[in-house]
Amino acid sequence: MFDFTHVKGASDHRGGTAGRTPGRRADRRRAGAFVAVAALAGGLLAAVAAGPVAQAKVLGDWRAPTLVAGVNSGATEGCPIEAPDASALYLMSTRDGGDQDIWLAPRLQDGTFGEPQILPDPVNSAANDFCPTPLRGKSLLFVSNRGGTDAYGTVACGGGDLYLTRLDPSTGTWTPARNLGCTGNGGPNGPGTEFGPSVVETAEGTFLYFSSGGALGTGTQDVYVSREVAPGSFGAPSVVASLSSAADDVMPNVRKDGLEVVFASNRPGGEGMFDIWTATRPDTGSAWSTPTVLATVSTPASDTRPSLSWDGTRLYFGSAGDIHVSHR
Repeated sequence: MFDFTHVKGASDHRGGTAGRTPGRRADRRRAGAFVAVAALAGGLLAAVAAGPVAQAKVLGDWRAPTLVAGVNSGATEGCPIEAPDASALYLMSTRDGGDQDIWLAPRLQDGTFGEPQILPDPVNSAANDFCPTPLRGKSLLFVSNRGGTDAYGTVACGGGDLYLTRLDPSTGTWTPARNLGCTGNGGPNGPGTEFGPSVVETAEGTFLYFSSGGALGTGTQDVYVSREVAPGSFGAPSVVASLSSAADDVMPNVRKDGLEVVFASNRPGGEGMFDIWTATRPDTGSAWSTPTVLATVSTPASDTRPSLSWDGTRLYFGSAGDIHVSHR
């Protein structure tokens, strides 16, 4: 089964809340909310109003990765992903008390990122909240093992599930997080843990890619795809056989035009732990090519949750508890 514990510090990706300081967390969330909401209300998720790109750009090779300045700390950081308009970097961090929360680092005028700010409730909770994925229309997908029944009456499916929330820029508040639903009721979430949601709009429809294990697959993590059946709702998933293997294949991220995907895998042929793999296709109606490892990007440590900027020129990922980026 997929193990996400190869990071600095002692935090377990599926761990509990030992060492938390609720009062400090609440203060940090209230303070961080003003910065995060101000950035978002200014158009963070809505700036890209056009539809999906019709044709892929001709892009070059990836260069050796470097640490992303300003976002790493002595705690564990991971799950990085840029906002659609590139004005911020979302990430997971344990810096505020031991469990995992979703943070936002605004991009500064010089192109670097500012100090990350924790997103407020109801995005974050007392459980682990991770793998944020900002969408157009001020929405945010993420994974949480908060369990229980959400504000809409949907019962959690087990492990970590995919949730969706939306920012109301007029009030600066987020809607209660909605569980996308369980496979038994036509939704994408299985009884295991889902990782790395990625949404792509194509001529064939809007699709949600993610990884999951347990009863959804073989016990290891595989890559799945689910079609949007209504705005913000996705149907039962099917495995993407061309991207999945007998090893763990996790956290897929599809480029904006739908023609390139990156994901992490511990399949043979890499550095020996989790490495970054990629596949392409000539058009969104075709199957994915045979995945190949990105040797110039992957490191000797476990490399997880790779994500592409919307222009396809930056590749972010987590490794050894820090966030890295490669350019091309």
